[in-house]
Amino acid sequence: MAKQKIEEGSHAADSSFKITVMENGPYLVYGRPPLAMQFIMPNERGESWYFQEGKHFSANNEPTALCRCGSSHNKPYCDGEHLHTKWDSRLTADTNGLLDNIEITSGERISITDNPKFCVFARFCDAAGGVWHLTESSNEQVHRRLAIRGATMCPSGRLLAWNNATEQPYEPDFAPSLGLIQDDTIGASGGLWVRGGIRIEREDGRSYEIRNRNVLCRCGNSGNKPYCDGSHASIRWRDELEGIPDGATVPEEVY
Repeated sequence: MAKQKIEEGSHAADSSFKITVMENGPYLVYGRPPLAMQFIMPNERGESWYFQEGKHFSANNEPTALCRCGSSHNKPYCDGEHLHTKWDSRLTADTNGLLDNIEITSGERISITDNPKFCVFARFCDAAGGVWHLTESSNEQVHRRLAIRGATMCPSGRLLAWNNATEQPYEPDFAPSLGLIQDDTIGASGGLWVRGGIRIEREDGRSYEIRNRNVLCRCGNSGNKPYCDGSHASIRWRDELEGIPDGATVPEEVY
């Protein structure tokens, strides 16, 4: 059996946690991780700035089946609608590691690795002038902190900030958990935010790289399934879940 790929800076969750992506159906969630709405909240300039938790949903069934096609009438759960709706269920993402095909922006104190294929259009990278510009001027402490913040807020892990001195990435400390991303600024609902090193595997047992941060497609329109590619933003897909941002925010930034 091939050794499990684990992204640098990430740690595998306990083996009881996993998500099986059914080839023509839902996500099957094991381990009973917390599942809640996660709202992208803007700052005073309207830029994506932090996540705030909302309504919780049960994932206590073993497994819990979550909708992948975007058409369930009982979201976030699967109700079998994938059998009747027209959608492309093909899992087209390759098995390469996130860092296998990257662009690098280097600054004096930090660097940013970027794999655009995993952009989910959350836009944290654009705040405060953009992580790329901030990285290039990272000898200034304020710019360095903002660049690291922008990269670590990226829910998919597309962006990683690296300490040039230690050659280690900055990563938030996430417990195994799931988030239903809500992006009210653009009038859309996003993907399934998978945190804390939960293993994601195909129906035949082949596992994707374990990462601290992933976002899986919920609208059924991604061209990089099972991962989200931001298609929900262009079609303004809504999951129609009722809830408001009234819970805890994401962990404090890491520097």
